[in-house]
Amino acid sequence: MAAGKLTTHVLDTARGKPAAGVKITLYRVSVGANTKIVETTTNDDGRTDAPMLIGADLTVGNYELVFSAGDYLRASGQASGDVLFLDDIPIRFGVPDAGAHYHVPLLISPFAYSTYRGS
Repeated sequence: MAAGKLTTHVLDTARGKPAAGVKITLYRVSVGANTKIVETTTNDDGRTDAPMLIGADLTVGNYELVFSAGDYLRASGQASGDVLFLDDIPIRFGVPDAGAHYHVPLLISPFAYSTYRGS
C-alpha cells in the first residue's frame, strides 16, 4: 500500500502568481473539539516545503485547513482595514483512504476563493 499524503498550495488569482507567506494551520476535526496538528507557511512557489501529513500521520477522518488569507492580502497591498471580506479561510474535507494522495489547493483573490481535490 502506498504511503498517503496531504499537500496544499496557494495561488493568488488576482495577481496571477503563487501566494508566498500564507500561514496554514491543519486541524483534525472530531466531535466536540478540533485538534491542531501542524502549522506552516507557504514558500515563494506558494507551496509548503513538506507535505502537511505523510505516511502513518495521515489517517482516515475529517480535517480542516485554515488559510490566513487576510494577513497575506494585507501584506500584498490587496486589502486593508480591520474587517476584510475574506480573512481566515477554513476548508473542511474528509480522508476516506489513508493510502491516497490528497492535494487541497486554495485559489484566492480579495473577494473570492475556490478549492478542489488536485493531484
